[in-house]
Amino acid sequence: MSVKVSLQAVVDELDALMEGWVAYLNAKTGELISLSEDDRMLAEHEVDPEEDTPKWQQEALPKIREVCESEDYTALPSKFDIHEYAIMENFCYSIDDPRLRGELLNAIRGRGVFSRFKSVIHSRKIQNAWFAFKRAALERIAIDWLEDNGIAYTTEGRRA
Repeated sequence: MSVKVSLQAVVDELDALMEGWVAYLNAKTGELISLSEDDRMLAEHEVDPEEDTPKWQQEALPKIREVCESEDYTALPSKFDIHEYAIMENFCYSIDDPRLRGELLNAIRGRGVFSRFKSVIHSRKIQNAWFAFKRAALERIAIDWLEDNGIAYTTEGRRA
């Protein structure tokens, strides 16, 4: 029997994703786990006790293999699937003040987009608006993914 998965937990996992990491959900238990590219590569190979594999990694290997080999775990959307740049651009266009909107749009052009964008939202003190906008976008992505995969979810305990 499947459990209802916490939408907030899925969104939190998507928000915390780093490059090279994949988050997985066990729809039967609601467990979320993130694995690095190194974890996944390690799971594909037999670990030789003679190798310089740290003890903590050897201890985690059975769980890593379970996630990689079990059909109970499904990969959540990756950083690539989330398109954070598009979310930033949509945020820029959502700003009513034409000057601020222009400043934000200028910040997301060329090299160093993410650091310039971060600098502008902090200097203009609109980081809370950005975080709320990004969270709502991640929530839409999570809901679409959960529904596409036939996974029941609950919104109880959601952040306000």
